[in-house]
Amino acid sequence: MMAISGCAADEVVGAPLPDVPPAADPSATTPADPSATPSRSAPGAARLRAGLLPTPKGMSLAYGPEAGAFGSLKSTRQGLSAVRQAKLDRPECGGAGQLDLSKPEVAEAPAAVVAFSSGSDSITQALVSMPASAFPAPLPAQCAAYGAEVRGTRVTYRTRDLDMPTRGEESRAYLTTVSGGHGAAQVGSVVIRRGKVIMSMLVVGRKVAPADLFELAGLADQNLARITR
Repeated sequence: MMAISGCAADEVVGAPLPDVPPAADPSATTPADPSATPSRSAPGAARLRAGLLPTPKGMSLAYGPEAGAFGSLKSTRQGLSAVRQAKLDRPECGGAGQLDLSKPEVAEAPAAVVAFSSGSDSITQALVSMPASAFPAPLPAQCAAYGAEVRGTRVTYRTRDLDMPTRGEESRAYLTTVSGGHGAAQVGSVVIRRGKVIMSMLVVGRKVAPADLFELAGLADQNLARITR
């Protein structure tokens, strides 16, 4: 549900089913915008990159790690492009539950992204260091179920809140079922805030178990706590 990465380009609500991008050089980074220089209490892109998940067992690196100003990342631009290409019944739902990239403080914020894959399953994670504490608003009620035309195919999105144990200072989790086209898939999404850093994660598969999503969220939150001390 968050248009934040290469894998997320087709996982975001309002976009098609996932296409995993080719693997990138793990040492590659995108230079951060000088105007996005973080304060001492807000980790920069390099430190955020150190807080990303390692490759999970049974999966391989699909993209990144990529680091730099959030709006300048290739993965972020791909995600936005996918949303714009989809014809949503409810256009306001394309960016629901996300950090608003139209705001300069979000686009210029230091960020790091990584993605992993195994067959049709994928995990995409992003860390964004905001200049001030911020957290995406909850998904609006009208975005719990809606349709879209994606590459000429009718697709339906149905999302429900998950009762995830609280992580960080604020957290939220959803499970979206995507149907249409070649079948169905599920997208588990998690957002966690610690201090000024937002962690967002998408888990895509034919079936996403909430318990597995919560376990990954716990591991991601451990790393988040380490880099925000």
